[in-house]
Amino acid sequence: MPGQRWQPRSAPRVTQEAARCAEVKMAARVSVAGGGRMLDRLRKWYYNAAGFNKLGLMRDDTLNEDDDVKEALKRLPEHLYNERVFRIKRALDLSLKHQILPKDQWVKYEEDHHYLEPYLKEVIRERHEREAWNKK
Repeated sequence: MPGQRWQPRSAPRVTQEAARCAEVKMAARVSVAGGGRMLDRLRKWYYNAAGFNKLGLMRDDTLNEDDDVKEALKRLPEHLYNERVFRIKRALDLSLKHQILPKDQWVKYEEDHHYLEPYLKEVIRERHEREAWNKK
């Protein structure tokens, strides 16, 4: 409204009821954080719904091969690299035949370890370090 000045409101008082409500909300957050089983079930469901495990692939086999991933692949030990190549070739063959592996050969969520992650983290850390050094 014209002619009226804006005035700040006084700070609201915290009543006992509001304090109890805040305690209940905090308790609810704790119980949600403790509900990791539901989150784990959701992760397993999504892992199986993605479908790459039905072709025998692991999560790290499906990463987009940018410069960092290519460098991390160069640093993989030979046996890990050979296993990765085998899984990718087998998945390509199955995909061309429009088939999937028998259920007992699917990669399970619990068996899928992130074999490329330590090498990838190291490559990214080195790249950030190099970029910081070049800024100086």
